[in-house]
Amino acid sequence: MNIAIKELQINEEIRDKEVRVITGDGEVLGIMSAQEALAIAEEKNLDLVKIAPQAVPPVCKIMDYGKYRFEQSKKEKEAKKNQHVVEIKEIRLSLNIDTHDFETKVNHAKRFLTSGNKVKVSIRFRGRELAHTENGLVTMKQFADACTDFSNVEKAAKLEGKSMMMFLAPKPKK
Repeated sequence: MNIAIKELQINEEIRDKEVRVITGDGEVLGIMSAQEALAIAEEKNLDLVKIAPQAVPPVCKIMDYGKYRFEQSKKEKEAKKNQHVVEIKEIRLSLNIDTHDFETKVNHAKRFLTSGNKVKVSIRFRGRELAHTENGLVTMKQFADACTDFSNVEKAAKLEGKSMMMFLAPKPKK
């Protein structure tokens, strides 16, 4: 939820008879009428903001509302910047893959997984290869074994139509 957009009740919008009042430093002033609290806030040239409307009585804080909203939006931008969107990268193997090609594909998978993405490994069967799907399972097992140091098998190899797919997820960081 975006707090910079979420509207809190401030100053004259607070219609409650009694409110619990807290200062900006966290000092509790006690329970008083909304008018008294508003008078104290105006005296200090600050706003009265209802921060916990569900409490009994509601909790209001005396603070600079504009500065508060600015800081909240800054925190949200920072949190958004540090997020990593997990993508699914695909690696295609063939049934009769050579050892060097296989190692290259394992290195690609390692690079994808260490950067935090998931990997979809697939083998497409063409023509007569469809009669030898067990060879595809062996290749998938070898690939999964080669990637065990930096990944977990999220979804085991499974034949779907003319292709076999397996999903690998990065190992959680300790």
